[in-house]
Amino acid sequence: MIVQAIRSAVFYALYFLHTMPLAIVMGLMAKIAPQLKPIGRGIAQYWGDSNLFFLRWVVGIRTVVTGQENIPQEGCIIGAKHQSDWDIFAILPYVDEPAFIAKKELLDIPFFGWCARWINTVPVDRKKGKEAMPLMLEHARGSVAQGHKVIIFPEGTRRAPLDVPAYRSGIVKLYMALNVPVVPVALTSGLYWGRNSPVLWPGTARAKFLEPIPPGLPAEEFQRTLIDRIETETNKMILEDARKGLARPISPRLGARLAEVEAELAAAGKTA
Repeated sequence: MIVQAIRSAVFYALYFLHTMPLAIVMGLMAKIAPQLKPIGRGIAQYWGDSNLFFLRWVVGIRTVVTGQENIPQEGCIIGAKHQSDWDIFAILPYVDEPAFIAKKELLDIPFFGWCARWINTVPVDRKKGKEAMPLMLEHARGSVAQGHKVIIFPEGTRRAPLDVPAYRSGIVKLYMALNVPVVPVALTSGLYWGRNSPVLWPGTARAKFLEPIPPGLPAEEFQRTLIDRIETETNKMILEDARKGLARPISPRLGARLAEVEAELAAAGKTA
């Protein structure tokens, strides 16, 4: 535990110390030379890759991503489970021209916000109330028209592994407005990098791009399909990892949820 805590502290130091100068460089480039956007995207990709490198060799978290063949060539929506910052690093290499949806407050941060806007981030201004959604949809529509892939975390925030799903309406409104396929993404990163845990645990974090949901479904059917695909596959992957053995301690709550989810999957004929 002590050794892993030290390794985690080293990772966080590397994470923040190399993120800050990269954000400053990209932010200045965005202001001074916006025509160099391809270089900015390259820096963003380097940032993600380097963090995966730190996770692998400092903390012991390996990365496995599958299902890339399910990502359409044209503009689409990617709706991913969200359990840690790893999710961003893991998705980035497989998505050409990504356009992440993020809170406007993040885009108001000097340097970081400048570079985020520069590389197509779609802002959501919650302070605008009812006006926020139309503005977000307008930005997202423009991104898709340019061939970008809009990336959204449908629950709006990081969730602990096996938490009861809490999907928001944003992705449904995107789906109805943009009329493009949605690629669900299941993942297990929270087993190794918990949302409120200062300690990261070794293991193999996995992400899986699932079969796209075609456009044209009624809103309720789309939402049911999305939640079922993401939650079923995520739960199956987490159960598989738990059966193989985890380096992290299993809390009573997580242990109980593992048993509950295994029973639910078995009852539904979806055993991992």
